[in-house]
Amino acid sequence: MKYLSILGSTGSIGTRALEIVRMHPDHFKVKALTAANNIDALARQIVEFKPELVAVLNETKAMELSRILKGNDRPQILFGEDGYCEAASYRDSDMILLAMVGSVGLKPALCAIASKKQIALANKETLVMAGQIVMAAARENGVSILPVDSEHSAIFQCLKGNPKKDVKTIFLTASGGPFRQLPFDAFKDISLNDALCHPTWSMGHKITIDSATLMNKGLEIIEAVHLFDIPHEQIQVLVHPQSIVHSMVGYKDGSIMAQMGLPDMKGAISYALSEPERLNLQMDFPDFATLGSLTFEKPDIQKFPSLVFAFEACRQKGTLPAVMNAANEVAVCAFLEKRIGFLDIFRLISSTMERHTRIDNPNLSGIIEADCWARDKAQSLI
Repeated sequence: MKYLSILGSTGSIGTRALEIVRMHPDHFKVKALTAANNIDALARQIVEFKPELVAVLNETKAMELSRILKGNDRPQILFGEDGYCEAASYRDSDMILLAMVGSVGLKPALCAIASKKQIALANKETLVMAGQIVMAAARENGVSILPVDSEHSAIFQCLKGNPKKDVKTIFLTASGGPFRQLPFDAFKDISLNDALCHPTWSMGHKITIDSATLMNKGLEIIEAVHLFDIPHEQIQVLVHPQSIVHSMVGYKDGSIMAQMGLPDMKGAISYALSEPERLNLQMDFPDFATLGSLTFEKPDIQKFPSLVFAFEACRQKGTLPAVMNAANEVAVCAFLEKRIGFLDIFRLISSTMERHTRIDNPNLSGIIEADCWARDKAQSLI
């Protein structure tokens, strides 16, 4: 039996993780849940899975949840960053699924590591912002960080049993998002509704916009550098619109291993939660006979400069990845609120990065300071 804390339980990753718990109650027991604003959904999860501790965004949300949950068997209700960190380090949990979106996941991740909890990581921003610090802390505390992103899970599986010295190239695949075939001169007319219509995956709004700009792939490049301790020069992005090949690893003898499956996050989540065991998810295989073909192409960096930003952040290191991430979060939020246009997302990230004075080898406070600076700068540029 594995005892779980799920941080971000009402989001797309969290709800799919709870589907797996529901399917395999003999394998998992939920000890703690966290959410931000979706209190009604969290309340339903509490009734079904009976966690001992929950945490929400702020005191107002905690009071709202308390009113919904009547009776004496309700869990301990906490709020804010301290509440999230308490859930991440909860004494009765042995694995933390970090499925929060954005930089808010960094401190809970470090709390979980300090408490020697195994981590299933779906929060890209934790490693983008502070990959060196997080991975060093994990090594020091003997903590395993298991990837939940389908691409990194695929790489993790393809690396199994193979020495890292034999790796030549990691191929990160991307669906290409909804605008892969849209001419660049039409990008100025992209609406919010257009950007939220992903052709393959069902995700939350922030991640869906990141997919439309290919910033999700930019974040994954930086994440892969830290997860697999590989130089960014050995990472290549390929657009694969069918989303069947989730990523590949090429070895120095010319062989390539690919991990494949239908575009459903339950497979990657399940593997992170149960590794090395594979659970029966009652999922179908791709119907290769009717697929016709699997295609790959280079990403268009004129249309999607997020990849250029990410490789530059990898090259310069220091505080620049945190600045890129913070500027992106501000830009996506502004786009979702219809305060800026789609192309302004790229302009805002680029302008913020250009104005930053990079700090090499920053400590945690230096990273947080750079994150705050970038948010203020991006807001002022808007």
